[in-house]
Amino acid sequence: MKELIIGNKAVARGLYEGGVQVISSYPGTPSTEITEFAALYNDIHCEWAPNEKVAMEVAFGASLRGVRSACAMKHVGLNVAADPLFTMSYTGVNGGLVVCVADDPAMHSSQNEQDSRHYAIAAKVPMLEPADSAEALAFAKSAFDLSEQFDTPVLFRMCTRIAHCQGLAEIGQREEHPAKPYEKNPAKYIMMPGNAKKRHPIVEERTAKLTEYAESCPFNKVEWGKDGKLGIITAGTCYQYVKEVFGDDVSVLKLGMINPLPVKLLKDFASKVERLVVIEELDPIIESHCKNVGLEVEGKSLFSMIGEFSQQTVAKALLGSTPETVSADSPVPVRPPVMCAGCPHRGIYYTLAKNKLTVLGDIGCYTLGATPPLNALDSTLCMGASISGIHGFNKAGGAESEGKTVCVIGDSTFMHSGITGLVNVSYNASNSTVIILDNSITGMTGHQQNPTTGYNIKGDPAAKVDLESLCRAVGINRVRVVDPYDLKACDKAVKEELAANEPSVIISRRPCMLLKYVKAKAPLQVDADKCRSCKSCMRLGCPALSMKGGKAVIDTTQCVGCGVCAQLCAFDAIKEG
Repeated sequence: MKELIIGNKAVARGLYEGGVQVISSYPGTPSTEITEFAALYNDIHCEWAPNEKVAMEVAFGASLRGVRSACAMKHVGLNVAADPLFTMSYTGVNGGLVVCVADDPAMHSSQNEQDSRHYAIAAKVPMLEPADSAEALAFAKSAFDLSEQFDTPVLFRMCTRIAHCQGLAEIGQREEHPAKPYEKNPAKYIMMPGNAKKRHPIVEERTAKLTEYAESCPFNKVEWGKDGKLGIITAGTCYQYVKEVFGDDVSVLKLGMINPLPVKLLKDFASKVERLVVIEELDPIIESHCKNVGLEVEGKSLFSMIGEFSQQTVAKALLGSTPETVSADSPVPVRPPVMCAGCPHRGIYYTLAKNKLTVLGDIGCYTLGATPPLNALDSTLCMGASISGIHGFNKAGGAESEGKTVCVIGDSTFMHSGITGLVNVSYNASNSTVIILDNSITGMTGHQQNPTTGYNIKGDPAAKVDLESLCRAVGINRVRVVDPYDLKACDKAVKEELAANEPSVIISRRPCMLLKYVKAKAPLQVDADKCRSCKSCMRLGCPALSMKGGKAVIDTTQCVGCGVCAQLCAFDAIKEG
């Protein structure tokens, strides 16, 4: 039976059919749906881990016990999980282990554009990359066999387009794989220097065997075209662009196993075409390999190392023209991302901006506090960096910065990698004020549970971390909770904690307005006769507020009645409807 499904659902189905028993992940666009769809299968264990490193280590533990396991993350999440990955390459596996990583060319929802293929090369593990939903399912299923055959974790690379585009996939049956017996094997699994030195040659031998396997593996295929002049080597999304532009006119070597890359297969393909071109997004991984084995290829001389490609990109580079496209009759208005109406982060950000504070930010939907009119953030680096960063900032700036600087971090991000930063603030004693934006969910990636919510991935009750107690336990004496809808309380809390001569934590607590259990109040209305057109309410950047005819107007279809704007109106013009 065939089904039209998005790539991430296909991956989840492939893992399921391949007999996976344990999946641990941390949500991150564009990888999140892999685990969400997998969690719908009740005969496998799925969970949200606090971060990607923990997720990969859980998968390793399950593999060590003898069952097939997986974890999923976005490309920057693989940075967090790199520590176990590199050593898992040495230990190998017991049960098959698949690491799904989703890259984000063009940075639709990411802070950088890194290419995860470098990790496969550096860690010396195989990597598969599907080009559509059908391959996503089939490759994910086969990845477990590859993992067990070569005693290695397997990296499974998705990207935004394949992850979120739909395609037909053949739905099969789950294959049960009994747990392999666990046998104590210190030389294989205890990576102290003496054992690790003996494992490294095994990794190199495995790489040689995998390279030989790549020459004729089912993941790589040649499609001979009508015209033998042009040969294209490509993979993943770019394969789709090539086929849409050229159809069957050109010969294509489609690589599904992108590490290690073959040698003889590439040379044989090159010998049968007159011109050889590599088309790959981001870095010249395939191109560099081709050149290293002595092939004359064109690649980044024609294509950029930045952003996504398209049919137009391929056609313009190789045909000198772009295919005819259909455009809208009128331009689409620009719609920059903004915090939602009633977002609990807006009140605290308004307070920080009003007080002209330096604010070190973090990764999450609250990063949108950097946009006008709030302009409330000064930096955003990576998960958890706000707390570590403010410690360094204040150590460098001393009293001059301590009373004028705060950092913000979400509840899920705090659990991901903020705790250790707060321990550092306490242990190494910087007078820093940390604001935890607790909206009771993992917001940016689509409302996943986390250790502070009290529910697991399936929505069942789970242990709930008490943020106040946790902060006190690591040595923070000043911990207070504020309602971000109360601007006076926010202002008072920020000023008092900045004035204190010791580290402090403010927990700005109110659940995300988009949560199903959060009920909106009646929308507010503006009394046009009282409105003086001062635009004070517009400083919030609420999408429900606008100016029309010189007067403030509230869009009642968006307003959730939070009342924050009313607190800014000195003329009492904003009232309940």
